[in-house]
Amino acid sequence: MFPGWLHWLSIAALLLGGSCALVVAVDITRHPQKMAVMNVVWPVTALFGTVLTLWSYFHYGRDSTEEAMQEAKAEKGAMPAKALPFPVIVGKGALHCGAGCMIGDVIAEWLAFAAPVVAVWLGWQTLFQEKIFAVWVLDFILAFAIGIVFQYFAIVPMRNLSPGKGIVAALKADTLSLAARTELGVASCAASPPRAMPPGHRGRCPEP
Repeated sequence: MFPGWLHWLSIAALLLGGSCALVVAVDITRHPQKMAVMNVVWPVTALFGTVLTLWSYFHYGRDSTEEAMQEAKAEKGAMPAKALPFPVIVGKGALHCGAGCMIGDVIAEWLAFAAPVVAVWLGWQTLFQEKIFAVWVLDFILAFAIGIVFQYFAIVPMRNLSPGKGIVAALKADTLSLAARTELGVASCAASPPRAMPPGHRGRCPEP
């Protein structure tokens, strides 16, 4: 059993993420982004980015709406999105990978829960003793595939690339970021349970 406070902290985090995503989604319906894929990326990243994503959206995301671009054109001024600080531009670019990972992880976890045979196909009980390691493989596959789709629909219209060149560019953009996120982030944290975990669970990876 996990500590009760950790359970309720998880519930609170889910509620906070859902609330932030809802606020962003409602605002986007009223102020659509110039780049269509961002209409999905912002709410999805708010699910795990919570307050930070909410703040970033209203401070920087609103600069890339269709109406903001039209107003800049009418006033013959610089595009507001181009005036953003470089760290913000990099951060917004990374959101595509984050959104793809989020959707891929959710699909993978529920798929492995509903159909455990999928984990068996990916090495559970043969390559891996713990089910969670096989699920990580599924996480990576789906997150990588969906992340490439998100990167593609961001890069192609921005650079006016052909479909073939767009796929190559999306692959380059998503590969290193996803590998770093998976290997250095999720895997290292999940493989090192916190001290708050009961003694019988330390050093073990709980199944999803």
